[in-house]
Amino acid sequence: MPLSRIVTLIIGLIVILALTLWLIDSLSRLYWQLSYSPLLGNLLLLLLIILIGCLIAAFVYYVLVLKNGEEKTRRKRPRVKPSQIPAAKSDAASSTLEAVRQQVSQIQDEVTRQALLSRTREIEANLARGEIQVVVFGTGSAGKTSLVNAIMGRIVGEVNAPMGTTQVGETYCLRLKGLERKILITDTPGILEPGVAGTEREELARVLATQADLLLFVVDNDLRKSEYQPLRGLAEIGKRSLLILNKTDLYTDNDKEVILARLRERVRGFIATNDVVAIAANPQIAQLETGEPFQPEPDIMPLLRRMAVILRAEGEDLVADNILLQSLRLGEEARKLIDSQRRRQADKIVERYQWIGAGVVSVTPLPMVDLLATAAINAQMVVEIGRVYGCDLNVERGKELALSLGKTIAGLGIVKGAIQLLSTALQLNVATYIVGKAIQGVTAAYLTRIAGKSFIEYFRHDQDWGDGGMTEVVQEQFKINQKDEFIKVFIQEAIAKVVKPLSDTFAEKE
Repeated sequence: MPLSRIVTLIIGLIVILALTLWLIDSLSRLYWQLSYSPLLGNLLLLLLIILIGCLIAAFVYYVLVLKNGEEKTRRKRPRVKPSQIPAAKSDAASSTLEAVRQQVSQIQDEVTRQALLSRTREIEANLARGEIQVVVFGTGSAGKTSLVNAIMGRIVGEVNAPMGTTQVGETYCLRLKGLERKILITDTPGILEPGVAGTEREELARVLATQADLLLFVVDNDLRKSEYQPLRGLAEIGKRSLLILNKTDLYTDNDKEVILARLRERVRGFIATNDVVAIAANPQIAQLETGEPFQPEPDIMPLLRRMAVILRAEGEDLVADNILLQSLRLGEEARKLIDSQRRRQADKIVERYQWIGAGVVSVTPLPMVDLLATAAINAQMVVEIGRVYGCDLNVERGKELALSLGKTIAGLGIVKGAIQLLSTALQLNVATYIVGKAIQGVTAAYLTRIAGKSFIEYFRHDQDWGDGGMTEVVQEQFKINQKDEFIKVFIQEAIAKVVKPLSDTFAEKE
């Protein structure tokens, strides 16, 4: 039993005992006054004993039972965690990550698949830890490292150094009073540095910036276009940003206000006015009247105050929003990889069927080149392309789609245009006597290619031709596939797969 409860019990018993003695004394006098009636006196004595017993029992029950019960209730009552990511956003991030894992499982390249799975685990770990990621971003020599030094209150990197000093992202831990979460501050390499190495460092800096919960974009003058574009781009993907004007000790008060006004005007619409902050992270050494050098203290309190306000008011939402954003971006990356993988597979199917169609038409020349004549071949091509994109079509449905597309191609005059285009190209590369026999087969291959590429776009967009319909998709594919660089490659393949077999056959007959 706790000492405080023992003391309470002893004091309570003493008070009850004193009251009891006083009550006994008072009642004894009353008893003697009622001595003429022994029955009445005995009843009074019995009531006195019962009353005293009830008082003692009630006190003991309160101290030993009720107090103990209250303590157990307090112990059982769940403690509210001070830092919890909003449940809805946390659930959304978890659901998105699960969807990403399902997407990643479809990626065939083992290295890529494992890399993406590793990133999903990193996001999950961040979701569990809930640390606030603050990333310092900007041009080289703008004073990013000096700012980190000033915030941390100790030297964590070289300052007053030439461009390119910060080679990799360096992260430091910070605690802010009144905030349960740890704050991780990352100093990034500078952007817009020259050379291949500078470009590589900038790419690293941009990656780190996209992972930030809060972004500190540091400049030392008015925004240049090359700075404005990445700042605007990061804001557009949802990065909460502060624009920091550093090195204000180099400007007069009037010049500083002019630059601040320009900065606020340039970022109006995606960064709030009070999120543009002026500081001097590493003021220049001044000289006292005595001639001795004097190093002023860093002036970063406006930034610290603004960071504190934002992190205390928005910290939980910033973490949740960023984790959800990272999950969505990873999902989009996985989707693009899967799309690229599917396109490669579908392109192989199209290439295979275009030469199958060419061979059939070359062996059995038709009165006119028309996709309607090779509908059976194209129907099977459509079925296989659909299977790559997870759409199980039967041959009848494939034939229906192939016929519909063939009519569209014929109606647009693409058949005639293809014949003219390929005839000219073939005449420049093939002997005249064989051109006539080859033209139908090569044209059939070309039209099958346009049909196949059009169907790839159809399945890529969940069996939807888009706002412009089938006609627009076909016209776009014809435009892409009539470029000189493609025609040159296509004709060389056609010579090897169609013209040469025809020449050999013709030579044997001769």
